[in-house]
Amino acid sequence: MEILILKILLPALITFIIGIAITPIITHYLFKYQVWKKQGGKVAIGGYEASEFNRLKGKQETSTPRMGGIVIWGSILISTVFIFILTITTDIKFFSDIFFLSRSQTWIPFSVLIIGALIGLLNDFYDVQHGGAGVRLSVRLTLISILAGFIGWWFYAKLGVTTISIPFTDPLYVGIWLIPFFILLTNALYASGVIDGIDGLSGGVFGSIFIAYAGVAIIQTQYDLAAFCVMVAGAILAFLWFNIPPARFWMTETGSMPLTLTLSVVVLMTDQIVPNGHGIAVLPIIGFLLVITVLSNIIQVVYRKITGRKFFRIAPLHHHFEAIGWPPYKVTMRYWVISMLCAITGVILASII
Repeated sequence: MEILILKILLPALITFIIGIAITPIITHYLFKYQVWKKQGGKVAIGGYEASEFNRLKGKQETSTPRMGGIVIWGSILISTVFIFILTITTDIKFFSDIFFLSRSQTWIPFSVLIIGALIGLLNDFYDVQHGGAGVRLSVRLTLISILAGFIGWWFYAKLGVTTISIPFTDPLYVGIWLIPFFILLTNALYASGVIDGIDGLSGGVFGSIFIAYAGVAIIQTQYDLAAFCVMVAGAILAFLWFNIPPARFWMTETGSMPLTLTLSVVVLMTDQIVPNGHGIAVLPIIGFLLVITVLSNIIQVVYRKITGRKFFRIAPLHHHFEAIGWPPYKVTMRYWVISMLCAITGVILASII
């Protein structure tokens, strides 16, 4: 039992310490090379001028460095390599006991994390270098869909996953439709990455979500996956240490893309790949704030196309609260409270359904 606790917690602690240690170095270069937009503002999803967003955030975009997500995936990568080297170069059994990277549980989410980080980094680079014009959304969605399609096929063809969990009843048989379902799920979670819009907001929300899924994995005896999720949460906390108001940097795509894509894999890994898995069933609860973030964008676009007017002052929802007068820190803290309550509720539900 003691070694199991260390297996889950120690990699996260190492990751947190490394994240804190590398942040001053990363920050130095982000400021040195002025890794921020040279011209603030953006266009809304429907092609309209995002006037409210530009009023609230336009000036910050030209002074706050982007690519802060490097702290998250960088600390995870360094920690994983560090523990791996200790495992293969020493005869100390303890290191192999706490090494969490395994073919059955964590190779896929870890690989997706790194792939998503690199795609996001490329987008952020173009975003900074070309006046806010990153990699086109259609290209990003295509790459994400190809990656998700391959993973969905792997789960279906290689791992024999043909059902998804439904609360309080038998799993739903989907067969080969698991592949398009996972593509849709992955793209939906990627869309929720726009929650990265207020200092400290996304870090607190994603941290709660990954800790919750670590709890779900522990309940389902997926201890390697639990250790990986807690490690991701540790990296997020290191990022959050420097991202609380006023933020030293923003997460942007190189942080939000790997987190959302990795989350989609974790959700599937904690579902019907194990007996009585409920990763998909509890997602709307654990990821409630991600769900309403995406829904608020959809509502805004559809309502404006139908009526010619905006439903919210600004979408996604957290910016709407800013626009009606809530201070950013109040939005952030209230989202943190809600995300923690949703995380606890989701883990409890996963243990009883």
